[in-house]
Amino acid sequence: MQAEIIIAGFGGQGALFAGQLLSYAAMDEGCHVTWIPSYGPEMRGGTAHCTVIIADDEIGSPLVRHPSAVIAMNQPSLEKYAPRVAAGGVLVAEALAAQAAPEYPRLRLLVVPANVEAERLGSPKSANLVLLGALVALTQGSVALPLAALERALEAHLPAHHHHLLEANRQALRRGAALAEAGAVGVEA
Repeated sequence: MQAEIIIAGFGGQGALFAGQLLSYAAMDEGCHVTWIPSYGPEMRGGTAHCTVIIADDEIGSPLVRHPSAVIAMNQPSLEKYAPRVAAGGVLVAEALAAQAAPEYPRLRLLVVPANVEAERLGSPKSANLVLLGALVALTQGSVALPLAALERALEAHLPAHHHHLLEANRQALRRGAALAEAGAVGVEA
């Protein structure tokens, strides 16, 4: 098994944190992992993305041309990375980003109102984890990480000065997974 995932959005949306959390969870589960962050010169408002590769065996290269999954947190990320997703791959898009999205007939598309859900949970900055929870629930066969692994990684790797956010982050992950499992916001494209 090898899963190649790109998580992309504007700086400040938490794309890098979501990728780092996914990487820690996979590493803690005994997988081989690479996490490569990339961000523009403007930390907030500029573009940011990361590439995560999770594998059973050693990873030959950290470069990803056709990821098996993409989380697009904004419209520019959706436009840039959706066409690159491998046929049969998964695209998890924030609902606002996907409003004007073209059809993607070769992908499984899940549109998640992550910003709205994060607001409802009282933690507007946790939209990234709503999307990550949805991705993990949707890709159980390919990413092969249970939601519980992400929750354990949060507890183990979140810096102590952010521990007050643990419960909000857990709720965001669980809400995203529940949305994906319900299929209420998902569409086959």
